[in-house]
Amino acid sequence: MESSNPAKAVKDVVENAAEKVAGVLTPDVPGAPGSAPPPLEEPTTPHDPLPPKKEQGAPETVTPTGARTGVPKIAKGQQGAYLTTANGTRLRDTDHSLKAGPRGPILLQDHHFREKITHFDHERIPERVVHARGTGAHGVFTGYGTADRLTTAGFLAKGKETEVFVRFSTVLGSRGSADTVRDTRGFATKFYTDEGTFDLVGNNMPVFFIQDAIKFPDIIHAAKPHPDREIPQAQSAHDTFWDFVSLHTEAQHHTIWNMSDRGIPRSYRTMEGFGVHTFRLVNAAGETVLVKFHWKPKLGVHSLTWEEAQLLNGIDPDFHRRDLYDAIEAGAFPEWELGIQVFPDTPEETFAGIDLLDPTKIVPEELAEVQPVGRLVLNRTPRNFFAETEQVAFHLGHLPPGIDVTNDPLLQGRLFSYLDTQLTRLAGPNFTQIPINRPHAAVNDMLRDGFHQQAVHAGVAPYRPNSLDGGNPFPAGPDDHPFVDVPVTVAEAPKVRASPASFDDHFSQARLFWLSMSPVEREHIVRAYTFELGKCYHQAIKERQLRALANIDPVLCEQVATGLGLPAPQPSEPLAEVAPSPALSQVGRQWPADGRMVGIVVDADSDLDGVGHVRRAVFSAGMVPLLVAAHGGTVGGLPVQRTFATGRSVEFDALLLAGAPAPAPDALAARDEKAGAPGAPGIDPRVLLMVQECWRHAKAIGAWGTGVTVLERAGVAGTPGVVTGEDGSDTLAAVQSLMAAHRVWDRFPSSVS
Repeated sequence: MESSNPAKAVKDVVENAAEKVAGVLTPDVPGAPGSAPPPLEEPTTPHDPLPPKKEQGAPETVTPTGARTGVPKIAKGQQGAYLTTANGTRLRDTDHSLKAGPRGPILLQDHHFREKITHFDHERIPERVVHARGTGAHGVFTGYGTADRLTTAGFLAKGKETEVFVRFSTVLGSRGSADTVRDTRGFATKFYTDEGTFDLVGNNMPVFFIQDAIKFPDIIHAAKPHPDREIPQAQSAHDTFWDFVSLHTEAQHHTIWNMSDRGIPRSYRTMEGFGVHTFRLVNAAGETVLVKFHWKPKLGVHSLTWEEAQLLNGIDPDFHRRDLYDAIEAGAFPEWELGIQVFPDTPEETFAGIDLLDPTKIVPEELAEVQPVGRLVLNRTPRNFFAETEQVAFHLGHLPPGIDVTNDPLLQGRLFSYLDTQLTRLAGPNFTQIPINRPHAAVNDMLRDGFHQQAVHAGVAPYRPNSLDGGNPFPAGPDDHPFVDVPVTVAEAPKVRASPASFDDHFSQARLFWLSMSPVEREHIVRAYTFELGKCYHQAIKERQLRALANIDPVLCEQVATGLGLPAPQPSEPLAEVAPSPALSQVGRQWPADGRMVGIVVDADSDLDGVGHVRRAVFSAGMVPLLVAAHGGTVGGLPVQRTFATGRSVEFDALLLAGAPAPAPDALAARDEKAGAPGAPGIDPRVLLMVQECWRHAKAIGAWGTGVTVLERAGVAGTPGVVTGEDGSDTLAAVQSLMAAHRVWDRFPSSVS
């Protein structure tokens, strides 16, 4: 830029960029994310930043004291065609961290990685950059002792009880977003062991979008709302997300998990958890194995239907946290088993041809079973949400003796990032002194002062060696059970920004996931891709993602392409030959119904004695009955929890009809829009709507007495999963049998095999 006339130079840059990029004209339909349409292929010819869209403004360019500079507003934006550091040094690679060889650990000297991650860690205040929307609960973990031969970690010893705090969360949304959006969920557990805190910071999906932590800012920037409009909130159905994952195809495996039912869990209580990375365990003899951590819910892994999720986002955006807290209050304590997949610790760090350092890959349970090592029960809710759930701080470097990390390049970067991000979010280095973060083990760390120091340290020598404090604190000897960094040999190698060749396989495990799904789950994946890509503005992005789907499965690609009105491309590489993993499917097993919600529709003419018996039986089965009636208060002495105006089908896991309620006085479309739904003479239209919604969402429905009339009027009588009985007890028994499978999926035959 010419120093003699900077304003003109900037103006020229903007005009030249506008001329060089085709299609800058604003289209007729509003909503384009950028000022120029994207090409189908990734752009590779350098050019200056695109100009802003014509409707976008910026603050005037004035000095701190208000003098106008005459410099165009665009001067505050990015300059130049090339990626640089914050100091203007051009960079040739931002996809790989600097490692000691392709499979080596990340080097502290990597100034670009540290600058990029540090800036990302501190770019939002005061909420978390990711996982801002969360909820948490206290509980207890009990070890089984089955891991004693593998690790010295004391909390896994038989019968050992350890207090824990678990935080569940979504990734993309802000604190004010909804619970039931399609997103990855965090599953972070803080074990307050007597050997130091252990933080197992995982997700409800076993793989991640990226292989190297240096790409974390990129995927989150792509998935978060567009920076100009802050739209859309808490979802991935937009151009920037699909632009990134269709170009950076290592994200395809995680993406298909996100497009599956795993992206919209029924409840935190029915959500699986994964440590994602491969960790190293070391036993008393110094022997090591590699492991992956799994959380298996007692109630099974279940999800919402897409329509339920959409309804809940409006009806009850706090559905997941309410479900968690209500279950704990009702005594239906959520429960998981912690399990590990165990692999030999070989120099290659692979198992069955699968690279264990690649966080975009799983090892199917059919190849390495998940061995239970302990049990987690959540039994207490927070007393103060901010003090506990918001201030809890997790860090993958919080490791007890007996557990160590590996050279997984995503894990290596998280070891830096999680500690760094707390410095801004919790305003200083003493965040471990906040009550929820305090270790339950003696602390003598020689760390002093800083913001929010709450300890009153004694002594005059916070350094080692010293004699003024009598030499305290002393290093722990081998018999004192210290933490030991496993002395893994790092192969001699040049310092490089690279990944091993095994990381180049981006499609085989996405194909494995697709082939492992039941037909109904495949239907849901097709719908999710079609919906999400249908929300994208640019055709080129849709077409590029279809290319990726073609490399996963031609049926998947064709079905999504049909929904988008686009031709299905051919695969660009041979389809992988993989064996399906039935363990990945959520369908086909039986599960306990603890804590499930059963709606019971009643009116004054119902079999109220039978309703009372059913209500008690539901309680006895560990479930929660919710009576639904025309008005609040009581019906026949039974308490009413929901009315036709306030209740909605999405609250219930099953529906029982003990009566056929006539239209209530408030069944007026002018007062309650649900009352305007098409109905049948003599029956409240909101009851019919409730039945029809439960039917569409594949839930079990039962009726007895006059309630059978509602099934007939709703047009669902005699269909799969809709049962009737002589009395309430018979009907409940039939419905309970159906609930064990979570949904009645055979109600809707699939067209995708």
